[in-house]
Amino acid sequence: MTEAKTKSIAAEIAELRALDVPALVARFEAEFGRPPRVKNRPFLWRRIAWRLQERRLGGLSAAAKERLDLLIAEIELPAEERGRTVTGAIEIPRKRTLPPVGTILTRVWRDRELRATLLEGGAVEVGGVNYGSLSEAARAITGTKWSGPAFWGLWTKRKSK
Repeated sequence: MTEAKTKSIAAEIAELRALDVPALVARFEAEFGRPPRVKNRPFLWRRIAWRLQERRLGGLSAAAKERLDLLIAEIELPAEERGRTVTGAIEIPRKRTLPPVGTILTRVWRDRELRATLLEGGAVEVGGVNYGSLSEAARAITGTKWSGPAFWGLWTKRKSK
């Protein structure tokens, strides 16, 4: 048996994590037969680790691959998208909408209660002064750059895992 077959998958993955980017790129090319599109170290070692596990433990079954092909064939694209080929990652926009016009947002800032009324076009009125956006209002109040929706408590930053 070769040395690679006698090592545990965990040991091989530990070795991958220790490699630098040029070594990971070379290993990626050896595993996939093409250069990587991204030369990000965590992406490279994870992708190679996935390939090692797939080869050692087996990938998707033939039935699962067949089912995926059937599901993909059922996907209907809007008329304007037909005939267009998309390669690479597809960006899925985050849909964070503001509350309706007329909504009053409150926030306590330095022992002061602030009230922001949402106006047409994303504008906001705070204390009788109109601002172009929630962020502009937050900046005027605090003197520093803020995400307006975060300052007013509409949403928080996502925690990374």
